[in-house]
Amino acid sequence: MVNTKHLLLALGASVAAAIAVPAATHAQSIAYQPVLESDGVVVMAAQWPQGTARRVIPPRVAGDLSWPVERAQALLEAVATMADEGLDPADYRPDGLRAAIAAGPGERLDRVAGEVFARLVADLRDGRTPIAARRAYLMDDPDAALLPTAVLQERALASGDVAGVLASLTPAHPDYAALRTALAQTSDPARRALIRANMDRWRWLPRELGGINVMVNVPEYMVRLTINGQTANSYRAIVGRPGTSATPQMFEMIEGVILNPTWTVPQSIVVGEGLGGRVLGNPSWARTMGYTASRSGGTTTVVQQPGPRNALGLMKIDMPNAHAIFLHDTPSRSLFAQPNRALSHGCVRVERALEFAMTLSILGGGPGVEQAMGISRSGDYTRVPLTRQIPVYLAYFTLGVNDAGELTEFRDVYSRDAPVLASLAQRDTRPL
Repeated sequence: MVNTKHLLLALGASVAAAIAVPAATHAQSIAYQPVLESDGVVVMAAQWPQGTARRVIPPRVAGDLSWPVERAQALLEAVATMADEGLDPADYRPDGLRAAIAAGPGERLDRVAGEVFARLVADLRDGRTPIAARRAYLMDDPDAALLPTAVLQERALASGDVAGVLASLTPAHPDYAALRTALAQTSDPARRALIRANMDRWRWLPRELGGINVMVNVPEYMVRLTINGQTANSYRAIVGRPGTSATPQMFEMIEGVILNPTWTVPQSIVVGEGLGGRVLGNPSWARTMGYTASRSGGTTTVVQQPGPRNALGLMKIDMPNAHAIFLHDTPSRSLFAQPNRALSHGCVRVERALEFAMTLSILGGGPGVEQAMGISRSGDYTRVPLTRQIPVYLAYFTLGVNDAGELTEFRDVYSRDAPVLASLAQRDTRPL
């Protein structure tokens, strides 16, 4: 059992600092939706317990979307810098844009410049890699709704800062900056390709990750809790086995913490691994393991009750999703010492799980450590709701910054690099 005093020390000053952050900064930007008000001002609006939060975007330009030559020239210069972002400037047809500029203002320049700008926005905001090449990518990236291309184009034309508007779309995370720096410092083709692939993976995520968020990097077998852009705590993780149990790439919201969870065993284990037959055929063993079974319409349902043998351990993170993937504890904690930790059925097991759960409870407006520890010791199934939801990202970076601050390559445990590398190496031939 975890010692309460030691747990309080483990949580550290980072939690107290985070509690002082205004509630709205804890939110993930997916909660915001673009709203065009009657005065032509675009706002991002969301309902919070404290009232409506509004994030104002500069007013829309009242007029046409024509591209003056000087704005189009600024766009051409921005295209030339895309190699710095791991993108291929040739994808954006600079020769065609240059020719349209030479022909002067008019319908042709407006069309070509508008299409080049839209392609740049899409790749910088949403990622260059096609969805088909992002294996097990189940994220719903809100950026296209939050940062509409038309609004960005109007802003670029109104301000004249075309490069600045485009630069505002690049990921703000320090790991992206580290990859960008590494790209500028190497000429090795294989190294550059890997850097470009992982830069693009950052673009697959929402640009605003939330003032408080949880990031799981599957190939690294690590979970990190980030507060205001700084890593507050990191935890070793156990992720899904390669194949059908591989952990997907997901973005969900943590709505609560479940202490002393029950485990409704997936049918892939009940039937596929024969657990249902074993539970029904060996009642004594089933009682020892905490399993109960019921049959209905030919289907066997197996539930493991809370207890020291429960496969979910002492806690489960409540992050509702259609794929039944979540973060949880494990009774097999010795496995965290293994270098290869792709061992689960797809969910993510978290080291120091009670510390992790208590921290999330405090940051999410739930019970403090003493109360939560009392619930944990009771042995009773208890869902602790969070009044402040926290985003969690299950990502897949094979090149990233480790806890020592070093850019490190991680084993491509699910062989997901190849399709990304192939798509980035192939010229974008889609017509503008």
